[in-house]
Amino acid sequence: MELDTILVLVLVFSCSWLPLFPSQNTVKTGESITANHKLVSAGGSFALGFFTPANSTFIYLGIWYNTIPEQTVIWVANRESPIPQNSFPVFTIGDDGNLVIFYEKDKLIWSSNVKGELLTSNSTVGALLDNGNLVLKHGESNILWDSFEHPTDTLIRDMRLGFNKISGLRTVINSWTSNEDPRPGNFSFGIDGRMRFYTWKQNGIHYRFDDSSKGYMLRIAWYFSVITDNENVFLTLAYYKSPLRLRVVLNPIGYLQVMVWNRNGSNKWNIEFQLPQVKCELYAHCGPFGSCGIRSSGLCRCLTGFEPKFLKDWVNGKWNEGCVRKIALGCDGGDRFLKHENMKLPDHAIFLGNMSIKKCATQCIRNCSCSAYACSKNACFIWLGDLLDLADDITSSRALYVRVHGSELITDDLSGNSAQTYKIIIAEVVSTIFVILLLISIFACIFKRKHLKRPDRMNRNSSLVSSVPSGSLVAKDNMKLVQYSLQNVRDATNNFHKDNKIGEGGFGPVFKGFLDELGYVAIKRLSRRSSQGLEEFMNELKLIAKLQHKNLVSLLGCCVEGEEKILIYEYMLNCSLDKFLFDPLLKVTLDWGTRLGIIEGIAQGVLYLHKYSRLKVIHRDLKVSNILLDQEMIPKISDFGMARIFGTGQTQANTKRVVGTYGYISPEYVVYGQFSEKSDVFSFGVLLLEILTGERNSDFFMTDISMSLLGWAWKKWKEGRVSELIDPSIRETCDSNKATRSMLVALLCVQENPTDRPTMSDIVAMLSNETLAIPEPKEPAFRSSWRPQKLKDFSINEMTFSLPGPR
Repeated sequence: MELDTILVLVLVFSCSWLPLFPSQNTVKTGESITANHKLVSAGGSFALGFFTPANSTFIYLGIWYNTIPEQTVIWVANRESPIPQNSFPVFTIGDDGNLVIFYEKDKLIWSSNVKGELLTSNSTVGALLDNGNLVLKHGESNILWDSFEHPTDTLIRDMRLGFNKISGLRTVINSWTSNEDPRPGNFSFGIDGRMRFYTWKQNGIHYRFDDSSKGYMLRIAWYFSVITDNENVFLTLAYYKSPLRLRVVLNPIGYLQVMVWNRNGSNKWNIEFQLPQVKCELYAHCGPFGSCGIRSSGLCRCLTGFEPKFLKDWVNGKWNEGCVRKIALGCDGGDRFLKHENMKLPDHAIFLGNMSIKKCATQCIRNCSCSAYACSKNACFIWLGDLLDLADDITSSRALYVRVHGSELITDDLSGNSAQTYKIIIAEVVSTIFVILLLISIFACIFKRKHLKRPDRMNRNSSLVSSVPSGSLVAKDNMKLVQYSLQNVRDATNNFHKDNKIGEGGFGPVFKGFLDELGYVAIKRLSRRSSQGLEEFMNELKLIAKLQHKNLVSLLGCCVEGEEKILIYEYMLNCSLDKFLFDPLLKVTLDWGTRLGIIEGIAQGVLYLHKYSRLKVIHRDLKVSNILLDQEMIPKISDFGMARIFGTGQTQANTKRVVGTYGYISPEYVVYGQFSEKSDVFSFGVLLLEILTGERNSDFFMTDISMSLLGWAWKKWKEGRVSELIDPSIRETCDSNKATRSMLVALLCVQENPTDRPTMSDIVAMLSNETLAIPEPKEPAFRSSWRPQKLKDFSINEMTFSLPGPR
C-alpha cells in the first residue's frame, strides 16, 4: 500500500504541468500552454498560443483566426514585454489565480493582474471563447477579466472601445510598431465623450472623422455603432456578414482599415475602406485658417482675408503654421462673414441649439471671439479663436461663414473700374467653364456610343421587347434598356454568392455586384417561388425606366435570359431605412436633421409620382424597407413591382388582387380593393409615424392594452402628450415645433376616410411651411390591433400580403 501511494503521488506531480491538448479551450490550475501547443475555441474559430512574427527575434502570446490560412493575430498579451527566442515560455494560472506568462525559472512576464476575494488559484479558469475573447472567470458566469477590455490594434465583433465621461479613461486600439513588431506603436484610435472618432499620433490628433464629410462618416457608420449611457460612450462594430470575415485594424503608419477576408475569392485580406484617404485629410494639415483642397490640388490655401503666417515656409510647402488675418477684427459692428461652400467644418464646434441662419449669424457677431458659424438644417454651430482642420472641395452641402473685417468684402460700393474688372473676370470664367463642359459632353457622347457597341457587355440595338413574351410591353412604350448577359451578372455577384446578398423582398433576393461600366450595383433577382412574377417584373421595368427623380432609385439595366429575370439598380451604400431606424445601436446615427431630410425627400418622391412624372403612378407598397439611403443619406423610393399607372383624370381604381405589406395598407384597399393616391398617402402616414417614433407598426404592442402604432399616436395626441411619441434617441435634440407638425401631418394621413386625407401637395406644403395652418385630424383607421386574416369575410378574391423585413 505504501508503494502504491508513492506511485500515485509521483503520477499526480508529473502531470500537474502537462501541456494541454490542442482541442481544449480552457486552462485550469496545473495546466499550461507551451510553445508547441495552443488553445482552440469551442467552435474552432480562434486559437491562442505563442507565435513569432516574421523577421522577429521575440516570442509573444496571441490570439488569431484558427480557420484562415494566413495567420492573422487580433490580440497580443505581452506586447510590451517580448520574450527572447530560444526561451521556453509558459501560459497558465498563477498561484494568485491570475492568467500569467513566465519563463526562466518562474520569471513573470505578463499577468491579467486582477485582485479580489474570488481570485484563488483553485477557483479560476482561463477560457478562449468562440468570439475571440480570452476570459478569466470564477465559476461559469462570473468573468473577472477579459481581453476585449484590453484590445491591441484590432477591433472585431463584440469588442468595445470606450470613453468614461467621469474618469476620462479611454479604451482604444493601438497600432503595432511595424508589421513585424507587435510592440505599441505611435497611433491609437477611439472615441471621445462627445461621440467623435479620432486617430491620435502619440499625444496629438492625427485624423478627425468629421461629420460634415458625409460620404466618409456614413461609410464609417456602416461599420460602427455608438452606445452611450450616463457615464460611458462605447464604439462597437455594427455591420458584417460573419465575425470571421471582417476586422478593423489600425496599421503602423496610422491608417484605420476595414478589412474583409476572401473578397470575391481572393483568398487574402482585402481593404474594404481606409481613412485617411489623402494627405489633405490629416488633422490641421494646413494650420490655423488654412484649408486643403481634398479633390482638387491637394495644396493648402489661406481663407479669403488671411495670409500665410510665414510666407517662405508656405512657398516651400511647410503649411503647419497656417495663416493669420490681414486686417484684425474690429468687433465694432463693421465685421462681416464670407461664405465658403462645401467645407470640412473646423474642429471644436460649439452647438448653440436650433435656430435660423440669421439668428445664428447674430449670435456669432455679438461674440468678439467668434471666428465663424455654420447652420445646417437649423442647427447652429460657432467656433471661437483659430479655425483648425479645414478642408474644401468636400462633396457635402456644408457652408462655413468665416468672420472677416468689413473691408475684405467685395460689395456693391465698388468703384466703376473695379466693378467692371470684376464683371469681366466673372464673364471669362463662365465662358471657360461653358467651353469645358461642352467638350466634356461631346467626348462623353462619343465614348458612350463606342462603349455601348461592345458585344460582350450589351447589345444597344436589342429591344427588351424581343427578350420577353410578346405583348408584355405595349408598342407605344418603345422602351430600350441596357441589357446584360446572365454571365455578366454571375461574374458581378460571384455567381450570386451568399456573401454578396444584401437583402430579400417579395420579389426575391438582392445582391451587391460590381460591373466595370457602372461600378457597384444592386442586382435584384426574380425568385421562382415569388408571388410576384413576370407581370410585376415587366411593370417595374416600364415604370422605373421612365421615372427620373433624385428621390427615386435609378434602374441601370436588366437581364432576361432563360428563366432568369433580373433588374440592375444603382447601389445604395446605406441599404434601407429600416436597417437604421429599428436597430437600437444604429438609430443614433439618424439624428433629427437626418430624419427630417428623409421625411422631406420621401414626400417629394411620392409627390413626383402622383403629380409631376410623365406617368401618374400609385406605388401601392410604400414602406420603410422600400426606402433606400445613399451615401449622403438621401432617401430613394424603390420596388415598383406593385405600382399602377393612372390615366389622365383618373382618381381611383379597383382590383381583386390586394397586394402590399401588413401595417401599411389603407382600409379601403384592404376591404374593398379600391386604391388611389390616398392609398399611398395612408402608407406615407404610417411611414412618417415610424420615422418619428422609431417604432415599427407591424409589431407594436403596448403593455397595458393591445393597439397599433396609429392608435397609440392618436391616444397620446388626444392627451396632449405628443413629446412622448418622439423617439427617445432624438427627443432632446429635435425641433419640437416641427416634430409636432410632422406628427399631426402623419395623423391626417392615416384617417379612415380617404377624402379626409390630404394630397401629397398639401403634405409637402404643411411640412415645409411652418406658418401654414393644419386642420385637426380625425380618428385613424386600424386604431386597435389588426391582422389580415380578420378580413376573411370580405369578398376580395385574392390577397397578397408580405411582412416587413430588413432590406
